[in-house]
Amino acid sequence: MRILIVGAGGVGDAIAKIAATRSFYERVVLTDYDASRAERTVRWIAERHGAGVAGRFAAAHIDASDPEKVAAVAREHGATHVMNAVEPKFVQSIFAGALAAGADYLDMAMSLSEPHPTEPYEKTGVKLGDDQFAQAGDWEAAGRLALVGMGVEPGLSDVFARYAVDHLFSAVDELGVRDGANLVVRNERGEEVFAPSFSIWTTLEECLNPPVVWQREEGWFTTAPFSEPEVFDFPAGIGPVECVNVEHEEVLLMPRWLDAQRVTFKYGLGAEFIGVLKTIETLGMASTTPIRVRSAAGPVEVAPRDVVAAALPDPASIGPRMEGKTCAGLWVTGTGKDGAPRSTYLYHVADNADTMRDFDSQCVVWQTALNPVIALELLATGAWSGVGVLGPEAFDAKPFLDLMARPVQAGGYGQEWGAEDR
Repeated sequence: MRILIVGAGGVGDAIAKIAATRSFYERVVLTDYDASRAERTVRWIAERHGAGVAGRFAAAHIDASDPEKVAAVAREHGATHVMNAVEPKFVQSIFAGALAAGADYLDMAMSLSEPHPTEPYEKTGVKLGDDQFAQAGDWEAAGRLALVGMGVEPGLSDVFARYAVDHLFSAVDELGVRDGANLVVRNERGEEVFAPSFSIWTTLEECLNPPVVWQREEGWFTTAPFSEPEVFDFPAGIGPVECVNVEHEEVLLMPRWLDAQRVTFKYGLGAEFIGVLKTIETLGMASTTPIRVRSAAGPVEVAPRDVVAAALPDPASIGPRMEGKTCAGLWVTGTGKDGAPRSTYLYHVADNADTMRDFDSQCVVWQTALNPVIALELLATGAWSGVGVLGPEAFDAKPFLDLMARPVQAGGYGQEWGAEDR
């Protein structure tokens, strides 16, 4: 297996660092538009693991916006798998470039949605991933696999959903993704500051778009942003957090393979975070349409959302100033295998202190990066296989969760996951 990682930001950096602790691949080429970011990661691997491990890594430049250039870099390095680790706006170009190069493909966020033109808070328009699923026949004809939505959310929650359906429940009422954290970022004076732990570009896309819900009788439909608030009690000392509906890929993935009455995604954003997002939207700063701006060098055109992203701290850089834990999980309700009512929360927790110590990576991006590396290892060993455009639900969950939880000394990743009956 020869892996081409597109993007050396927080998640791409963490994918490479986690992969450096494994041996299932022949080579990893970490690429970015700014090749110096990829080179920095390779230097870190050399310093942490030595020249022998770093010798399996290389850094290169790539233009993720151009499918032909993506394909050319993949061919140049003989990539068998293209791992997309950049903003969702580049999904289509990387997706097309991987297929053109004859490589398999993985991503952690799917092709972007477009709200319904007249009833955005009732009906879906173009859904997340629609563009990719429309091309499934091309991938099947080529005998290639596109494993989509294989991060933490989406990704691990989808693996949990398959595990719950196969091993814990005889009938499912709701597959409800519930994510929350108690993370705090402080400035140099120790004051708590607004610093999103993930790409603000992606955060605005997810949180301000109409959330999608799936119900058996109605199929997919939408609601208003931040709708249906509920307080969910998260494990590992995180405690109760108010969660709201957010647009996310799990709701578009799970019903394609799993039988449930309802599928939802709710995220613990908090009142302050929601207030900031609403202000950004009110000021027009969430827009991706370029506007004309005067500058010292003359008029320039810039997308307001890119200005917001440039003004905030890089999520990859805030780890040293962050403390707390993040929890990703799935709350499943329905009937257990014994015929009795059952309610179970399956989850994984990442502590920022641990991920910074072991990988110099803040916990949110590290937790996102962990899961595609596990999936790549399962593909390399043949434990997972397939062709076409498939989500994590299309694969047996047990090999994934077993490898994830197995101690490092026994060849696993040493990441325990929990199943808490409620």
